[in-house]
Amino acid sequence: MITKRIIPCLDVKNGRVVKGTNFINLQDAGDAVELAKNYYAQGADELIFLDISASEEKRKTLSKLAEAVAKEIFIPFTIGGGIKSVNDIEQLLKKGADKVAINTSAIENPKLIEEASREFGSQAIVVAIDAKKIGAKWSVFAYGGKNETGLDAIEWAKKAQELGAGEILLTSIDRDGTKKGFDSDLLNQVTNAVTIPVIASGGAGSKEDFLDVFSKTKVTGALAASLFHYNQISIKELKTYLKQNGVDVRV
Repeated sequence: MITKRIIPCLDVKNGRVVKGTNFINLQDAGDAVELAKNYYAQGADELIFLDISASEEKRKTLSKLAEAVAKEIFIPFTIGGGIKSVNDIEQLLKKGADKVAINTSAIENPKLIEEASREFGSQAIVVAIDAKKIGAKWSVFAYGGKNETGLDAIEWAKKAQELGAGEILLTSIDRDGTKKGFDSDLLNQVTNAVTIPVIASGGAGSKEDFLDVFSKTKVTGALAASLFHYNQISIKELKTYLKQNGVDVRV
């Protein structure tokens, strides 16, 4: 049985962690490095940092943050946002990130997935997919959920795997920040289409939501932000609950 991962996600803008609903109405949630230390102490399995403004504002990524975080925690962490080249990826990995997440740049230049996975190994390359239900299909959005691409989320996930992605970070824009539970329908469509690990993102609002997503889908990890940032539930409490309900987690 694969051990399921609990992953706090820290959306970063101008060096601060922020959280919104459906990718808008952002509120401050604290200092990124301090939150990282806290989650490490609580027993998080991994952390994900996403500079949510980097692609939109054409800024460079968070190498300084990667360096600061690497000095404080000793669990894997992923950084994404504004990564446009193999060189950008190399700099982040050198600063201490274990993995990088690419989204808009992968859509605009799919060869980046191939080149990066060949250079650094597929285990270091996460393709982040932001999807929203449009009619009968899930459409992929770029630039922090602002631009509809016309790509089908399931087909894009399959293509990302073919090109060498080692993992998919799948966010439901419809569920983001709503605390209405993960989008099991979307997650099942993608996990049934690929063989690489998929992390569920968007909608976590309770312990039951995590149990639900691990019970009903094949995701290997589940992510939450505001639920952890605002101390609505602790990672230890969540893992104890999951363990008691038959989910294999590291405690």
